Amino acid sequence: MATWAKEKLPRENGELVDMQVPVLVSASRSTDIPAFYADWFFYRLDKAGYSAWTNPFNGVKSYVSYKDTRFIVFWSKNPRPLLQYLPILEKRDIKCYIQYSLNDYEAEGLEKNVPSLSQRIETFKQLVDKLGKGHVIWRFDPLVLTDRISIDTLLAKVENIGDQLLGYTEKMVFSFADILSYRKVQANLQKAQVNYIDWTEAQMREFAQRLSAFNHKWGYELATCGEKIDLTEYGVQKNHCVDDNLIIRLAYDDKILMDYLKVKQHPMPQVGLFGDAEPLPQDAIVLPNGMYATHGDNRDKGQREFCGCIKSKDIGEYNTCVHGCEYCYANASKERAIANMRSHRENPFAETITGR
Repeated sequence: MATWAKEKLPRENGELVDMQVPVLVSASRSTDIPAFYADWFFYRLDKAGYSAWTNPFNGVKSYVSYKDTRFIVFWSKNPRPLLQYLPILEKRDIKCYIQYSLNDYEAEGLEKNVPSLSQRIETFKQLVDKLGKGHVIWRFDPLVLTDRISIDTLLAKVENIGDQLLGYTEKMVFSFADILSYRKVQANLQKAQVNYIDWTEAQMREFAQRLSAFNHKWGYELATCGEKIDLTEYGVQKNHCVDDNLIIRLAYDDKILMDYLKVKQHPMPQVGLFGDAEPLPQDAIVLPNGMYATHGDNRDKGQREFCGCIKSKDIGEYNTCVHGCEYCYANASKERAIANMRSHRENPFAETITGR
């Protein structure tokens, strides 16, 4: 888990406490902040300047200051509430992109409290219109197999969404539901009487091969999240969800952020008389300013073995998302998440998401 330098800073009550001061914020792998806690988050960011976070493993509260924050990665299944708050990010010169989990389990009822698919696709397009292409990343995550959902079913759903997003996204990220590794997910699915099927390697390869055929018409970058299996033969890369390459592309003119990411910018090689030029380094990122960038190793070694994310501070808390997804790994139970939401509503701008 990423840790950051700490400074003694004041809470709202005047008490000086140690606060982590992250440059990159993740909001959040643990819950859907844009959908349910956007009011809270932007108050804490813009008015209070900090928030508190409770460690899920030991219950210890820690504090996070936003005074040096330069970039935020949002994760959401319904980021529509962000639209009204984008001016705050612009005012504070904080850039962002959105990992948007845009799935289609409407017929099967696996995501009970998300808006309709058509509404979510419209939100995707509105966010791209506001932020620009590349700032909103489509995720079909996770891919769930059940006695009612086959590979054919999933591919039809993916193709339908992919066709509608053409021109609005550059990328599709997916993962295969790993139900056997999460006991609470198994319990939640069994309680909901969902007859899940765990993916085999052969099924994963079949899905990737058939998905790559759709991609001939899309031209999306295809990538898996946190998967061990190598699918590069089908044109599928391993994703970096908190991605320094993308952050550099979107914020190359932010010197503080670039220094943090150990970025060096270089002039593009000159083209010779015969139209030839020195090849770029393999890890070069071509920038729109006539330069290319290279960077150091920023990977967060505290994440899962096959996670490619770089270091960021996640400010969400488990057991607080009320989308009601049957396969959810972030909630011990729906009841606990609903109870925490009630607590939040009683104290909606408190230091913590739960209001406690």
